[in-house]
Amino acid sequence: MIIDSHAHYTTAPPQLDAYRGRQVGRLNMQSRGGLKISDDEIRDSLRGHIERMDRLGVAKMIFSPRASGMGHEVGNELTSLYWTQVNNDLIARVCDLFPDRFIPACQLPQSPGISPVNCVDELTRCVEELGFVGCNINPDVAGGGQPFTPPMSDRSWYPLFERMVELDVPGLIHASSTVNPALHLNGSHYTNVDAAAVFELCWSDLLDNIPELKLIVPHGGGSIPFQFNRLRSLNLGGKRKPFEEAVKRIYFDTAVYDRDSMEMLIRKIGVDNILFATEPFGTAKNIDPQTGRTFDDTISFVDDIDWLTADDKEKIFVGNARRLYSRAKL
Repeated sequence: MIIDSHAHYTTAPPQLDAYRGRQVGRLNMQSRGGLKISDDEIRDSLRGHIERMDRLGVAKMIFSPRASGMGHEVGNELTSLYWTQVNNDLIARVCDLFPDRFIPACQLPQSPGISPVNCVDELTRCVEELGFVGCNINPDVAGGGQPFTPPMSDRSWYPLFERMVELDVPGLIHASSTVNPALHLNGSHYTNVDAAAVFELCWSDLLDNIPELKLIVPHGGGSIPFQFNRLRSLNLGGKRKPFEEAVKRIYFDTAVYDRDSMEMLIRKIGVDNILFATEPFGTAKNIDPQTGRTFDDTISFVDDIDWLTADDKEKIFVGNARRLYSRAKL
């Protein structure tokens, strides 16, 4: 059995973008409005996902709104709330239509300069009323602009984290848009934020203070495996907990598309903290001319590692996801 622990609704019907366009065009007249998408249109939009899952042998996916579309930097707190609710309700419909394939995770109504406590009600609604099993957390709410987002170790985050523990849901630390014209969204911004989040978490005492908190960093943690000893040295010099111990409190997914890089990630982090993921249809949906397959066709990368035992592979493909997403029927 294979669980893809990181997937977004990148193929949503065009009515969703049209809704957002209307919302952005009327920021001075806030209104939630409605989103009209039929069940058949949702089914049609997911044909590619399901065909791909069947072809690759993926049983289920943890499915959340499009990360780049979360757009927390746009408008104000009310803008973000309405947009978040519309997206989460759409994900709920997807998972109600295909309960055996898609497991729902929500975005949060984050907004620059607003305390993360404002996310607690929507998280609670999604988990307790809609059956969601996890959430996406943007550690850079303003997309690199101002007001700057406090580090995730800041006490302002604690009400959200404490509620996550109470609900027993993990958080996928995932950036959204960037306002910095010097950074490509997928090529620079995402992986930069991933690496920064890991270091800041390991530099801080957050996971000592809230040890039950379950946080997952996507895309293999950005540059973390490659810079492992640099971070060990920094923690040592700063008289912090050894980096190699602190990083074991965080989980990572395998949304990296290079065999050597994935093997390094597993070696550095260890099989108990790795979840299989490919993030379809996203950055790696293109066909690799060297293999003739899409870059995100990476199941063999794990299968072919000869030093992994059958139990190790079971943990990466399903066991760790089952353990973290304890509310899901995996």
